[in-house]
Amino acid sequence: MVEARLASGFWVQAYLRRLSLYNIPAFVTAHGDDTAGAVLIKLNTLNGQARAFVRQFDLMTGDRTWQVLAEGPETDVDASIARQRSFDSDLWVIEVEDRDGRHLLDEDGLSG
Repeated sequence: MVEARLASGFWVQAYLRRLSLYNIPAFVTAHGDDTAGAVLIKLNTLNGQARAFVRQFDLMTGDRTWQVLAEGPETDVDASIARQRSFDSDLWVIEVEDRDGRHLLDEDGLSG
């Protein structure tokens, strides 16, 4: 079975809309390729800490899941994101700001 994939730009707009329904501020900080760009989510908890999530393909199960790319001091996470962008100019970066650490990536339609 072939899994249909949404265009990146469409997925990003849907994700931003879902976050807004929960009053979770989010911003596109890097606009990637509208069709096939990968998406990286930075969760800023507004206390100097952050986490970056990327979607990865599991070869054993065929699932696509969100994995933590980096976490810790926000400056360290920003440096990791900058490294990712240095070799992937099509990468989208969305910054989510939530003191409670909500990112909604584990919800239906976004989790995998």
